[in-house]
Amino acid sequence: MRCVWCDSEYTFTGGEKMSFDVIFEQLDAFDCPLVEVTGGEPLAQKNVFPFITELCDRGYEVLIETGGFVSTDNVDRRAKIILDVKCPASVEAERNHWPNLERLRPEMDEVKFVVADLADWEFAKGIIVKYDLAGRCKEILVSPVHGIDMRPIAEAVSQSGLKVRFNLQLHKHIWGADVHGV
Repeated sequence: MRCVWCDSEYTFTGGEKMSFDVIFEQLDAFDCPLVEVTGGEPLAQKNVFPFITELCDRGYEVLIETGGFVSTDNVDRRAKIILDVKCPASVEAERNHWPNLERLRPEMDEVKFVVADLADWEFAKGIIVKYDLAGRCKEILVSPVHGIDMRPIAEAVSQSGLKVRFNLQLHKHIWGADVHGV
């Protein structure tokens, strides 16, 4: 894999536990100002909160991409949240931790909805209005599930008048839906 900012190549061995010192040594070698903490549900990891704080203390711009099931209450306030709100077609909508939406900050946080169909878009619209997401976060992203006919969703989004960004999963369009690590 490569760092998108500095084009440094990096490899992490699968499953190997690494100390903060080793991780920061590798991060410092990239000379990259941006770190995104993601993968599964990063906030479910035992040491993620002190790790995020240490990243912020060291001057990194920190993005947290969370699945939205775990509270963001303990995330260092300097980190930016990208909160995924699960829609009904994902069969995970009941796992959404709704208080996370109330903690969003309009100057820095984002909300993402991955929609599979028009019913998911209607669900997303309801959440956007109910929680006043246009006033509560910096960006609202609507991403159609890869491989579907996205035209009806794109038309519905564009006709909604809502301040949202239609967001494609470009990595799947470029490298394919089954490729990991890009």
